[in-house]
Amino acid sequence: MTEEKVIELLSHIQDPFLHKSLTESGAIQEIKVKESYVSLKVALPQTGTPEQMMLQQEIVNILKGAGFESVGLRFEERKPAQGTQKAAPGVPPLLAPESKTEFIAIASGKGGVGKSTVSVNLAVALARLGKKVGLIDADIYGFSVPDMMGITERPKVVGETIQPVERFGVKVISMAFFVEDNAPVIWRGPMLGKMLMNFFSEVEWGELDYVLLDLPPGTGDVALDVHKMLPKCKEIIVTTPHATAAFVAARAGTMALKTDHEIIGVIENMSFFESQLTGEKEYVFGKGGGERLSEELGIPMLGQLPLGQPDINEDDFAPSIYAADHRLGRAYEDIAQKVIDQVK
Repeated sequence: MTEEKVIELLSHIQDPFLHKSLTESGAIQEIKVKESYVSLKVALPQTGTPEQMMLQQEIVNILKGAGFESVGLRFEERKPAQGTQKAAPGVPPLLAPESKTEFIAIASGKGGVGKSTVSVNLAVALARLGKKVGLIDADIYGFSVPDMMGITERPKVVGETIQPVERFGVKVISMAFFVEDNAPVIWRGPMLGKMLMNFFSEVEWGELDYVLLDLPPGTGDVALDVHKMLPKCKEIIVTTPHATAAFVAARAGTMALKTDHEIIGVIENMSFFESQLTGEKEYVFGKGGGERLSEELGIPMLGQLPLGQPDINEDDFAPSIYAADHRLGRAYEDIAQKVIDQVK
């Protein structure tokens, strides 16, 4: 047994405070291997905590399971790097000042424009481009993300934290996981805000590059809570080409601008229908709504998506997710790359 093998055995274990693997965070400071004995020095942001005790037990179990008869562990407190700002007590890691995660809210002025379809496919496209992605179904009244992605399992609870469900490389949390039999959610504003905060504070997200939030349509309580909780959140506005949809979407854009959220672009959904037989395009919802909205808000057009049905795979059922080689799957990857470039 070598030091390299020990590191490999422990590589998937997460630092309970930094939410990175022990190898990524540099927590393993020293390893000594001698026959059937191994000793380690592990540096954590906090010591003498229940989290340390749980981590200690996990390390010991793994190493003894690999054949070591004796495991010695020494923990020391890790000092924050100079110039880093420590999170206030109780602040979820995702919302801490040192967090590198980018938040992108997907908003619309009204329902029925395909905002959730855009959210799930953009999240999957970002994951296909190698990004670590989380998706919060923040449409608490109209949650639909799990059904659209073909998610049938529920999150697991480990200790006091919820493990998000992962599908297509995207970590997902939704109100749908916490209600029975598609029951309606009858809540007032303060309760909605509390549930949204729970999605940040009680879910074990790990390290993420992007978190997408599928917002409810309009400018109601949840949208306001997102603007307060995530002052640096960026937004994408979804509309159809119809003049009324674009007019209403402008309100969501104006709200974002007034609360200092940066709008990184407009996505026009259902731009046209293209016949597979003739290739002829029919503009069933009119033309130009997305372009007018883009000009009015002074932001770029990220993409125009035609009407189209994903190919249904009964063995891997996900009724709203386009395959990577589908023309709309490729269109979403183009949009995802633009989003990455815009955020940079």
